[in-house]
Amino acid sequence: MNEAEFDKKIFEIHQAGKITVTNKIPLETRDDLSMAYTPGVGKPCMAINADVSRAYELTIKSNTVAIVSDGTAVLGLGDIGPEAAMPVMEGKAMLFKSFGDVDAFPICLDTKDPQAIIDTCKYIAPTFGGINLEDISAPRCFEIEDTLKKELDIPVFHDDQHGTAVVVLAALINALKIIDKKMEDLKVVVLGVGAAGVACSKMLMASGVTQIIGCDRKGIIHEGRAENMNYMKDWFAENTNPDVIQGGMEDAIKGADLFLGLSGPGLFKREWIELMDRDPVLFAMANPVPEIMPEEAAGKARIMATGRSDFPNQINNVLCFPGLFRGALNVRASDINEEMKMAAARAIAESVSDEELCEDCIVPSVFSETVKERVPKYVAEAAISSGVARSS
Repeated sequence: MNEAEFDKKIFEIHQAGKITVTNKIPLETRDDLSMAYTPGVGKPCMAINADVSRAYELTIKSNTVAIVSDGTAVLGLGDIGPEAAMPVMEGKAMLFKSFGDVDAFPICLDTKDPQAIIDTCKYIAPTFGGINLEDISAPRCFEIEDTLKKELDIPVFHDDQHGTAVVVLAALINALKIIDKKMEDLKVVVLGVGAAGVACSKMLMASGVTQIIGCDRKGIIHEGRAENMNYMKDWFAENTNPDVIQGGMEDAIKGADLFLGLSGPGLFKREWIELMDRDPVLFAMANPVPEIMPEEAAGKARIMATGRSDFPNQINNVLCFPGLFRGALNVRASDINEEMKMAAARAIAESVSDEELCEDCIVPSVFSETVKERVPKYVAEAAISSGVARSS
């Protein structure tokens, strides 16, 4: 298929959208109608009125997630608005269904006001078993998620942050088996300190990493830096870079074990790999063009991963979020907490067998049946053991 044919096919499959709503039961007789709608529907309504928890039993709430976006940080496209974001959110709904058997519905909001987004999510929450925040720009996304997690009794998850962090941790767990290093001994350099960069750093810190240095377009983030900062970068400056290293990427990368790219295309130079420690690991995840192409790193990096499907080691959030929500919904979790995210990372990492594990296979395929089975199981168990499950 040439490029023109490929483009034509893309527009064909998007005609009138990619998802639909279907009935689970037929409406073919008067009895069907009277039970599914009036007068029969009044009985489950009153049952829920008497015990609101029965909404999980008698409505779609038990298996339905809202995908909420304002279209401000869509893929590599940026702030393109709610209408233009819809094809991505529809695709996300397809992934939820195909990889987790979760019903998800895209809701794109015509506002950039964090409080308006928070209020809208709270208003629609009775319908849903969980909320997946998607493609909301930083630092607004931090405030929105933090507030909703405190004020709602259903799981709220910002996939751009935590889905990325979970799969990065899974990939790193397996990479360390190959290069024979320990989390607590690593030096990690993060290029791009936005939503994903901060979340990945927090998760690595929770896993034992103590040496993390973050860089943005103005250079290394450190205590005392005033330029191009916000409240999350202030937190980052206070909690990372313990030696207060200053300068640019060339200064940060010296002796590093892992380069973690969450920034933009072509921003990592091949010669910087030589400044890293033995067996350097590169996770260059800018999409669609990574910070450094695998062919540029060949012969220099021991392990290379990207966000692309046409190279080995694709760090793809679809390994995480469908199974994570599946597990959370299975036990009617009130939250997605750190224990559940850690469990998801462990499940993904363990889905690569000892026989499969090698430099070009540190993460499983997105089509892995093992991932589909293992992630929900581990997540549900973590929800139960950490006390956020409301059923077993």
